[in-house]
Amino acid sequence: MIIVFALLALTVLVTANWYLWRRLFRDTTAGPGRTRRVGAAVIGGGWVLAIGALVAERTGAPFWLQRVLAWPGFLWLALSIYLLLAVVAGEVVRPLLGRLLERRDRRREPPLTAVPHPERVPAGAPAEERQETGGEALRPPQETRKAGAAPSDDATTAPAPAPSSAAPTPAPPGDPVSTTPAGGPAPSRRLFVSRVVAGAAAAAAVGTVGYGTYGVLRGPRVKRVTVPLAKLPRAAQGYRIAVVSDIHLSPVLGRGFAQKVVDTINSTQPDLIAVVGDLVDGSVKNLGPAAAPLAQLRARHGSYFVTGNHEYFSGAEQWVEEVRRLGLRPLENDRTELPWLDLAGVNDIAGESEGQGPDFARALGDRDTARACVLLAHQPVQIHDAVDHGVDLQLSGHTHGGQLWPGNLVAEAANPTVAGLERYGDTQLYVSRGAGAWGPPTRVGAPSDITVIELASKQA
Repeated sequence: MIIVFALLALTVLVTANWYLWRRLFRDTTAGPGRTRRVGAAVIGGGWVLAIGALVAERTGAPFWLQRVLAWPGFLWLALSIYLLLAVVAGEVVRPLLGRLLERRDRRREPPLTAVPHPERVPAGAPAEERQETGGEALRPPQETRKAGAAPSDDATTAPAPAPSSAAPTPAPPGDPVSTTPAGGPAPSRRLFVSRVVAGAAAAAAVGTVGYGTYGVLRGPRVKRVTVPLAKLPRAAQGYRIAVVSDIHLSPVLGRGFAQKVVDTINSTQPDLIAVVGDLVDGSVKNLGPAAAPLAQLRARHGSYFVTGNHEYFSGAEQWVEEVRRLGLRPLENDRTELPWLDLAGVNDIAGESEGQGPDFARALGDRDTARACVLLAHQPVQIHDAVDHGVDLQLSGHTHGGQLWPGNLVAEAANPTVAGLERYGDTQLYVSRGAGAWGPPTRVGAPSDITVIELASKQA
């Protein structure tokens, strides 16, 4: 089954890239040549870099090699998605533009004047014969004589010009060849349309990926959400929890990005900071220096951390110890009692493969259910266990809000909530879009955020 799926995925990938090459390079050139070869090299080379970046990250290749491959490889992944979407959208524009140009060319064509056939109107024939056969009306305007005028010697003796052997081959019907102002051949209408559509598609894709990458690199924006809790005491009215998920420190997003995240969180002056998983994509050895700014996090009731699925790809045990060293408290299926609420955390589902999966009974089993409870759990799908254990509010990430539109459609199929606040029975779930990005350092239609949850007491 896995082999069949892999072959199907490979077939789709090859077909999609052949289609890209055809529309962007083959259809925009008059024949085989350097442009088509360069296009094939660009598309093929882009995928070599992308696959190399993914393999290098997962296999723990030398960090310098990961950095060399990551930027071009991951950006190609994003660019290829939007090139394909733009070229597909161009299929709608292509026939419309062709018809528009055809109408324009028809309006610009001069009226044709027919020339008589020599066998039908012999040279020197009387005027009466020309009138009967319509010859007078068929002669070119510059040769039309006034009625009653005598024919000149040139008109009766000059032979018709012979057709040139160098005359251009007529264009196929519906695809005429025009000429440039200098008189040379210009691209056919079909070729012109292909170039316009391909150029527009490439510009749209590059602009989309460029803007989406800028949005990630500039750092996440602060989002504020008020969440009422029935069990929250009046004294806790306005309690602020800064929620940050999916920072994804990596060969692309390094120490500078981590510093932006930390500065943004500290600027909100939260009472508590919750880091809900997917902090890194790499080992402590490679990314420990990038995570160092986390030691600067400041909150009245401290900073807390739970694992995400990517921690288990990167050495979860080592990262738990590293964040503890940086001053964050890991909640590994654990709970702490704060002045006005209980804060609990469970491991990510991916930890099950290492015997470190989520344990809700251990984290929540013996707590005082009269107190408000906030749960940190990386994946939204853990909400069902949270409901069963009487949690008031679950804070999650993982989805990135889809990250690259239309990836939100895939995320919606796999998660109960993709982004924002929703209620499940007596439990509320808030899902952050995350601060960073996985793979391409790009977001489209899913801006990064750090959310400040302001708790409201219904007793106030």
